[in-house]
Amino acid sequence: MSQVSADVPEQGVSTAEFRAMWRRQEPFWHGAFAIVWASAVVVTVLDERGPHGLWPSVLLLVAMAVAYATLGVRGIRQQQRAGVAYQVVVWSLLLLIQLVDPGTESWMLYFILYPQMWAMLEVRWAAVGTLLSLAVFGGVRFWQSGFDSDALGAILISSVISLGISTALGIFINRIVDEAKSRAETIDELQATQARLAAVERDRGVQDERERISREIHDTLAQGFTSVVTLTRAADAALARGDVATARERLSLVERTAVDNLAEARLIVAELTPGHLQSRTLVEAMQRLGDAVSSETGMRAEVTVDGEPAPLGGVAEVVLLRTAQEALSNVRRHASAGHVAVSLAYEPERVVLTVCDDGRGFDTGADRGGFGLDGVRARAAQVGGEVDLTSVPGSGTTLRLEVPR
Repeated sequence: MSQVSADVPEQGVSTAEFRAMWRRQEPFWHGAFAIVWASAVVVTVLDERGPHGLWPSVLLLVAMAVAYATLGVRGIRQQQRAGVAYQVVVWSLLLLIQLVDPGTESWMLYFILYPQMWAMLEVRWAAVGTLLSLAVFGGVRFWQSGFDSDALGAILISSVISLGISTALGIFINRIVDEAKSRAETIDELQATQARLAAVERDRGVQDERERISREIHDTLAQGFTSVVTLTRAADAALARGDVATARERLSLVERTAVDNLAEARLIVAELTPGHLQSRTLVEAMQRLGDAVSSETGMRAEVTVDGEPAPLGGVAEVVLLRTAQEALSNVRRHASAGHVAVSLAYEPERVVLTVCDDGRGFDTGADRGGFGLDGVRARAAQVGGEVDLTSVPGSGTTLRLEVPR
């Protein structure tokens, strides 16, 4: 039979649990041997004495019990050498019983010795042992009958029946055990594969989180610092021409932007929703964003809402707000636009954000560096959204984002 280690089981490992299951079967093997052996002893004692008397057979049966206690128990536990030694000793003792007492009823030990052989040995050696034992015992019985041709038929029939029963029982035992062992190994392989996949997913999660934080920094802090630089230059220009009121207004916007950036940085670290969405709705955050763009740049930013606004959940609203921030940042830095329209449409199955400017536009097929558009598409993919960007040089740009509700 396939070897089953007697190692201490490891918690949660199917192969180890299978080994523990095999160890739990040991008392049944011991009990079966004890019952069959005791029956053989009783029958031998009650039967008529053989030509050499009663005690040789009884002593040989006792020797078989000693062999089982010293070698057979270890053989059941799949200690290969002990199992082979036990099989050699016990079958030799049974053969001696047959020789000293031709009329012995100890053949009943076949009922336990053959299953033991198939349990202790590999399949090929168990099959060889079965054939060899039947041939030897059949030959001895034929010799003891005085080579009686009438006895030969009975010997052959009993040998064939014993061969068929023992082989069928042995193969059945091995198939059950091998199937259980195979399933245990398969479960362990699946668990190992799951562990590897979990490790890959953790690594992917770390990478995704790094990309998320990069997008957060780009969409918030980087844009905020851009606003600070722009407003500072505007304040410096106002001071240069003696317009103190305008300079103070720009410096006030610088302070407000810096405060917002500081809040955003803290929220990124804490993995909270964007500061613009704290204690306000998405529509309110969009309105504030449009007002900030108008006051910082002088560009007219118009925010409109169609349909009945409804909460979308933190992730979807973050995607919509960040996309609007990115689009307005690009308009402010690159479009040279005088007007930008931000539309938020609440439809039955989706929410559509559209940012349209009247700036100079660009060639969408050209290779353009930067994090913005890739970040927008990555965010949209997280919530099952779709992004569409259209632009023609000299005719403005339109960014459209659809997010399912």
